Amino acid sequence: MTTLEHDASRGRVRRSRPGSHLDALESHSIFVLREVAAECERPALLFSGGKDSAVLLRLAEKAFRPARFPFPILHVDTGHNFPEALEFRDRRVAELGERLIVASVQDSIDAGRVADVPPGSSRNRLQSVTLLDAVAEHGFDALIGGARRDEDKARAKERVLSFRDALGGWDPRNQRPELWHLYQGEVGPGEHLRAFPLSDWTELDVWQYVAREGLELPSIYFAHRRLVVQRDGMLLAVGPWVQPRPGEQVEEATVRFRTVGDATCTGAVRSDAASVEAVIAEVATSRVTERGATRADDRFSESAMEDRKREGYF
Repeated sequence: MTTLEHDASRGRVRRSRPGSHLDALESHSIFVLREVAAECERPALLFSGGKDSAVLLRLAEKAFRPARFPFPILHVDTGHNFPEALEFRDRRVAELGERLIVASVQDSIDAGRVADVPPGSSRNRLQSVTLLDAVAEHGFDALIGGARRDEDKARAKERVLSFRDALGGWDPRNQRPELWHLYQGEVGPGEHLRAFPLSDWTELDVWQYVAREGLELPSIYFAHRRLVVQRDGMLLAVGPWVQPRPGEQVEEATVRFRTVGDATCTGAVRSDAASVEAVIAEVATSRVTERGATRADDRFSESAMEDRKREGYF
């Protein structure tokens, strides 16, 4: 089987031979998934409908099929999601025949667990309480997610198995060594771990794997026409949670999204990349990570992600 790689010397996409780095990444990720399933009693796999979690689902298929997944699928829903991502989430889980648990930030607000944000603001920070409540309610001792080290400085500090204390907090100085890919999955009462099988993958690796496996993704990852407004140096999609402010002009532009999150803080990029091959060529020449370029909650503070992770954020 071949895969798509970018040939920087010629500025084009070429096909690589079998046994590429994608095979090594895939093999290690499957190993991590199986280790977590073997070591932990009640894991869950996080799935948002985004590209990284779509890859994670395919890896779980390869790790455990034809049996059912040894864990449910969990989504922490901010209530500010792109409808394309939610439609893909529900359809993909139904195709797999797996169990989906939706932990709702709106439910946390209604229960008085957190205070809602002003209209047009991101609910990302509120996810921590909702996530930790889901961990407590279902007794999860491990959460498996698609975070990658190249996304953010705080992500780069993570171990493949990242341990959280009884309050869900993360201390980057109190993590276990993982020399030679040896992992220790034991947790104490009240503690749990976050597992990151895609830790060593890059955005380009993810897209090359999408191409190799023929994976479907939500349509917003590809170039399309959309009404947007420029705010804080980003193009935000006009919709129920993003409306133009005084002085802002709405325009219809050809854009795509590199990452999918809370619609109030996830920006689009101008792009004509309407196919996987075109996206691969575009990503290969980018010098800014997808979060650094298009996520307002990370761009304006170097410690934003790390602060949220210390509070229990994924």
